[in-house]
Amino acid sequence: MSDSSSENLILVSREPDGIATVTINRPASLNSLSQLMITDLARAFKDLGRDGSVRVIILSGSGRAFCSGLDLTAAEQVFKGGIKDKEYDPVFQMEQCPKPIIGAINGVAVTAGFEIALACDILVAAKGTKFMDTHTRFGIVPSWGLSQKLPRIIGPNKAREVSLTAMPFTAEEAQKLGFVNYVVEGTELLKKAREIARVVAHNNHDIVIRYKSVINDGFKLDLHQALALEKERAYKYYEKMTTKQFKKMQEFVAVRSSKKSSKL
Repeated sequence: MSDSSSENLILVSREPDGIATVTINRPASLNSLSQLMITDLARAFKDLGRDGSVRVIILSGSGRAFCSGLDLTAAEQVFKGGIKDKEYDPVFQMEQCPKPIIGAINGVAVTAGFEIALACDILVAAKGTKFMDTHTRFGIVPSWGLSQKLPRIIGPNKAREVSLTAMPFTAEEAQKLGFVNYVVEGTELLKKAREIARVVAHNNHDIVIRYKSVINDGFKLDLHQALALEKERAYKYYEKMTTKQFKKMQEFVAVRSSKKSSKL
């Protein structure tokens, strides 16, 4: 497959249940990213974020890797080209996407691939998966959030070790530090991701979107500001709630209670 075109290198599928899947599809190169792929990945998340039929998104990589980073043969073109435009920045578009993104990570997630994984809301990783930050090895300055997000998630000391040594960081370590949600057998990776996606898709979609937003926006603030943000958004939502919505909530609780009583 020629890399002169990104056709079929970023695959997007939509299922009737509201789950969309984005697959980085360049397995022969361990899913390294060309400029065209980066642009298409950004466009995919922008489009899915606007698609009313999509409730949750799964991001995965085909073959033996999630994403081995940027195709370094295209580094100058990417770093000095139009990729500085947020319109074509996949991490920015993932962060702006209102729908929850579940990362299904296998093999390796290296540098740009690591940063893309960090932009997901929930991570499922296959056993033996490795995350690796090679910025210091190849003389590249991070620009997709790795230097700021990773210390906030796993702590500054561990983040400095991962980034300054450019040594692999295992999925098992990542799970212990709260970065990865689940570590599963490779054969179970997409199954687990879809299982989580189905649960999310089944919940109140409007609240799921609002909840993701308040968590992610609040995480950027100190606790006092974040608590104020939560109250502000909650009160605005309650003010707009209709009598019909409150009645529907009461009916849901009543049905749930009756089901519990019938099992006693």
